[in-house]
Formats: sequence, structure tokens, C-alpha cells
Amino acid sequence: MKKVLFTSICKPIGEKYGDPASVGYELLHGQVTRSQGMFSPRANHLQYGLEYIAENLQTPTVVLHYPSKSELIRELKKGYDYVGVGFVLPTFHRMKETVALVREYSPSSKIVLGGYGTVLSDEDLKPYADHVCREEGVGFMRRLLGEPELPISEYKHPLVTSKMSIFSVPVTNTGLVFGGLGCPHGCDFCCTSHFFKRQHIRLLPTGKSVYNVMERHLDHDPDMAFVILDEDFLINKARAMEFRDCVISSGKAISLFVFGSMKALSQYKVSELAEMGIDGVWIGYEGARSGFAKREGRSPQELFKDLADHGIMVLASMILGLDYQNPDVIREEFDGLMALKPSLTQFAIYGPLKGTPLYDRVVKEGRLRPEYSKDVETYCRTSGGFKCMIKHPTMSYEEVEGLQKWCFDQYFQRLGPSIYRVVDTWLNGYRTMRDSENPILRAKAFRFAKDIRNAYPIFLAGRVFGPNARVKAWIADLEKQAYDELGAPTFKEKLLSLASLVMAAYTGLALKLNIAQHPKLVRTPYRMPEPAWKDFHVWESMAEKYATPEFSLKVEFEHARQRVWLRLEGKLHGSQAERLWTQVEEAMAQRRTQLVFDFKKFQVSEAKTLKSMREKLSQYRDTVRVVFPKLAHAHPELLILAKIFQQYHNSGM
Repeated sequence: MKKVLFTSICKPIGEKYGDPASVGYELLHGQVTRSQGMFSPRANHLQYGLEYIAENLQTPTVVLHYPSKSELIRELKKGYDYVGVGFVLPTFHRMKETVALVREYSPSSKIVLGGYGTVLSDEDLKPYADHVCREEGVGFMRRLLGEPELPISEYKHPLVTSKMSIFSVPVTNTGLVFGGLGCPHGCDFCCTSHFFKRQHIRLLPTGKSVYNVMERHLDHDPDMAFVILDEDFLINKARAMEFRDCVISSGKAISLFVFGSMKALSQYKVSELAEMGIDGVWIGYEGARSGFAKREGRSPQELFKDLADHGIMVLASMILGLDYQNPDVIREEFDGLMALKPSLTQFAIYGPLKGTPLYDRVVKEGRLRPEYSKDVETYCRTSGGFKCMIKHPTMSYEEVEGLQKWCFDQYFQRLGPSIYRVVDTWLNGYRTMRDSENPILRAKAFRFAKDIRNAYPIFLAGRVFGPNARVKAWIADLEKQAYDELGAPTFKEKLLSLASLVMAAYTGLALKLNIAQHPKLVRTPYRMPEPAWKDFHVWESMAEKYATPEFSLKVEFEHARQRVWLRLEGKLHGSQAERLWTQVEEAMAQRRTQLVFDFKKFQVSEAKTLKSMREKLSQYRDTVRVVFPKLAHAHPELLILAKIFQQYHNSGM
């Protein structure tokens, strides 16, 4: 039987280890809040594409995120037929190190390279790869492994999450929703757009399919926040509005971050965005005179204010080094952006990535820095947006790079830490929507109120450690406004404020001393014949075996936790039910699997349907959990089950 290993590059990585400024485990801390020190939100950026591909193969697969060299070597010694390495241009040199380890410790393995780093030429990559994936990865790997073709509409969506910490304390759990690949905008610098030939590959084609993934996440954690990974989710209005209808029908206000251009956002009333649950959006502000088509639509001044009034925080990205810019123009555009008061900002240097029209133009004009045109590794190391790679008409390389640092520092000094900007935006949204006649907007307002209340403990640290007196005073005023609207802090919240002060100081010290700045290995086995997980095929076969026009059984695997979900939908009748519970009992007798029964869409047709389940599976109540519809409206048989089996909670089993 073939086996596949997918891995990221190896840790440790970062500027302290000889990497360029853009290389790290985190997008926010590395490229957005990099000047904010202890106040920077922290969240590791997984190579989630590897998880998506692994979920949709038949071949036994293991995924590693940020192994150390010794951890990778230990895994390689288990023997794999294929080893896939994901990388981007700035980690080209790290990819070479990883490939060298594969060649040394698993010489018979075929090496597959994937990710945006594969925009490099075959000549550049041939020494390090047997195969190179420059397309959608599931289809590529299934062909390579000799597996039958699978339509994109039948791809399974893995449940991948990301945890964010503030002051070294976990605060949110975010579910990643993979909406699509590529972008039709075609900005001349954008690798994402041109890698997929300006096409958009929809992984989730409808608004309902997007919401269905979120529902699965919410079963695991009812407070889960979400990000839709789709370069401009809002371009397709029909899909987005169908998604909105699903959110409204559910009656549950969600928290959602999306990527959206000014052009796409201008198609909607901001109240419609709020109904979708959107409370964060990444907008490519770029440059006031950049001329990119995605800047068309409502003026930034009008749009940003409307978004903020509805509690939608903005992460605005600005480009430095465009041909028309000079230092005065950059400062003027920066001042204009600061007047919009975005909650977060990214400042990137206009960079020519291979495969983009910008790269072709710069090379044709002879404007690529000579040292980068001569050596591919030097080029790759500096292609992360923090080095000026193009000969500018009026500015030196050093001038552009200095202005970038100035922008990051000035944002922090003028507008303060982003975490308080976000709270300020939530407060705006709460005030705007708390008395709305629209039930979903009122629900969203009260979600904001809950989030603001949860943020009470961070105010003290801001008043003590803020970057300057003016920002400290602003944080104190924001704190007072929150208390005026939602009430004074409780004794517990006051104690948590003191604890947050201590944790903020620890976080700042840990940053300076480089303590606890590297993630632990994340290892996810898929279909592997490992002791605790080798009987997965028993569960997999059940879905087809028990399907009828009235009933379907959906089997899902939480590979990271080695847990099985059985979602029962429709009516299950006598003899069919007896066979199902018998097979589940036999499977549990072989191995006590962590098992979750989801009855939210189950219809009880006969009392004996569930009586048999109680009799056969009550002995496994320590590893079986259940998910019910609202018990107030549940069938009496489900109420009996609720007394025998514990309901599933994310913090539980």
C-alpha cells in the first residue's frame, strides 16, 4: 500500500535564523502588526492546503506542520512513497533543506513540490523534485497516485481551525472555510491571480455549501468564528446573498472575516454584510492613484465609515514603491489612510513575483535589481514584500524600505494597538444595531456586546503599556465608553485585568528573549494503519450501506483527534436501525473509538429505533457523545438518550 507524507518547511524559521522579514509562522504578527510588540495578536499560519488535499485522497497520508529537523527525520524513517513539500518563494532555501533531509533519510521517496513557490522554472526546481504541482492539488495528487478522478463538487471539506492569542492567552477559535482558489481581478503584482490564470476555482460553489461547512464547525464549537479563504468572496453576489439567507434562516449571529475589494463591497448595503455575520474584511487600499480596477465603487472615506458604523473592522493593505509615488506622495497617502482609521494595516513593497505581469515588465525594462536577476535563491529570499527589488524612477532602494518601516511605526504611534481599534469598532456596531428591527442584526449587536465584555481585561494593559500618552488616554476613554454602555467590570473581570497586565509584561519579555516563539509540531494522520486509527474503513463503509430514499448516514472523520462523527438525517426504520446499531456495537467492541452521533436532522419514526441503540451502546457512554436539536422541541426518545449519553461539547471528549 502506498503512503504519502505532506510537510511544511522545518522550524526554526524567522529573521533571527537568517530568513527574510516576511518569513515566519504568523501572518498577522509577521506582516500586519509587526511593530506592535506585546499587543500583537498571535496565530500560527498552518499550510492548510496540505490538509485539504490529504482529506480528499484515498491513499494513507500524514500531514506535518512545522516539524523540527529531528521530528521530520523520525517521520521519514517510517517509510513513504511520496513526500510533498509546500513552500513559497521566500522559503525556497528552506525547501532545499527539507528536500535534502528527504533524500538522506528516505531516498526511495518521490518528492513532490507544491505551493506558490512553484512559479519558479522547471530548471530551478528540477534538482529538488520528481514532480511539481502547479495546479489545484487534489486533482494533481489523485492522478499521480492512480486514484480515480473526483469532481470538485464531491471534494470533502476538512475542519481546520486556528487559535488566536492575546497576551499569550488563547481568546478565539477560528474555523477556516475554503471557498475558492484564484482571483479574477488580475492585479499586475498578484501571484494568486496569475497562478490560476485569472480564473476562480470554486471549491464551495453555493452560499448554502459555504454555510454547511460553518454548521459543521459550529457543532464542535458554538462560539466559533470564521474566515472564508477566497480572494474576493463578495464578487459573486448571488452566492454571497444565498449565504446571507442561510445565516438569517438560522437565527444565529456568526463572526466572519472575508477578503473583499472596494468594487465588490460596493455591490451591497453594509447592513447586508452585517446580516451575513461579517465583522472583518481585508481591503486592498493599495494606493490612491494606483488605478487598480478593484478600487472602483464607493469612495474609501464613505465605505470605511459605513463599515465601522456597523461593527465591521477593516484590515487595509497599502503598497509602497509604485512608480508614481515619491516620499511626499507616500506620506500623503499614508495620512489619508490613517484618517480612515482602519483597525489593522499591512504595508508591502511593490514586488515582482515570477509569473506576474509586473515581473515580466520589470525584467523587460531592465529594472530588476542586478543581484536578484543573477541568483534565484537571492531573488527568492527577498520576494516577500519587505525589500525593494525594483529600480524606482525617483527613490532609492533604502528610501522605499525606510518608508515602509516608518508606516508600520507611525500607525502604532498614531492609532495605537490594533486590538483596541477592533474593540472600538465592535462598540460602534453594538450602538448601531442593538435596537434594530431586524432580528439577526440585533443578535449580531449582542454578540458584539459579549465580545466587548470579554475584552474588558485588556484595557488595563493598554493604559499602562500603550505606546504614548495620547494613545493611553484614548484607550482609557474607550474603556469608559464600554463601561457606560455595558456596565462596570465585575470583581472577576478586575482580577482578570490584573492577570492580563502580568501576561502582557510576560509577552513583551518573551518576544525580546525569543522565548516560546515557535509552534509545536502539528501531525495529522489520514487513513493511516496506526493502532488507534486503523479501523476507519469500518465506519467509512456504513454511509453507502444504510442509504435509502428516506435516510442518509454521513460519516466524517476528525483526523487530528481521531474521532468519528455519524450524522443521521431522515427516518431510520426498524430492521435497518437494528443492523446499524449492531454494526456500530461490533465496531466499538473492536476498538473504543471516540464517537459522536449527530441527531439534529434525525426524525424518530418508531420508539424502538432508538431503544436498540440505548441497549447496545450504553456500555460505551464514556466515549460516545451526542448532538441534539433543541431539546425543548425534541422527541421523547431523544430526551431519554440525553439522560444516558453526554451531549458533545468542544471542551469535552
